[in-house]
Amino acid sequence: MERHARDKSIMQSVTQQFLHRLGIQTRGRGLTDMTREIAAVLASEGAGDGLLTVFIRHTSASLTIQENADPDVRTDLVAAFDRLAPETAPYVHTIEGPDDMPAHVKTALTDTSLSVPVERGRMVLGTWQGIYLFEHRSHPRRREVVLHFLGTGRG
Repeated sequence: MERHARDKSIMQSVTQQFLHRLGIQTRGRGLTDMTREIAAVLASEGAGDGLLTVFIRHTSASLTIQENADPDVRTDLVAAFDRLAPETAPYVHTIEGPDDMPAHVKTALTDTSLSVPVERGRMVLGTWQGIYLFEHRSHPRRREVVLHFLGTGRG
């Protein structure tokens, strides 16, 4: 009974929604940590409690939540994905270069959107978790990530 009353109270206080676009410059194939940039947007928009959706507007890059402590994890992930979808495979789609079709395969294996709970304006991530843009193309690119927050504002 007490839980139901609290849930109803939260539902009635959904008062804030915002959409924000982040431009992220990658260095080519690899993972780019976006956690701080996203946290800064939540703070500047006055987010309270709610749900953040992170969406990437591309088909050859993706999003992931991964360990943010040991950079070897990111190195190993890139190497593992390169083994799963090598540039030397006999792809039919080759018009955009040898790294394009493998990038599409890698995106299909990961995510183009993430949902992250937000409590008191902070993402509820684990101790060693960060939000990463996973660039699957060889050369640096400018990528667009859209943040959508729905919840309460800081009071």
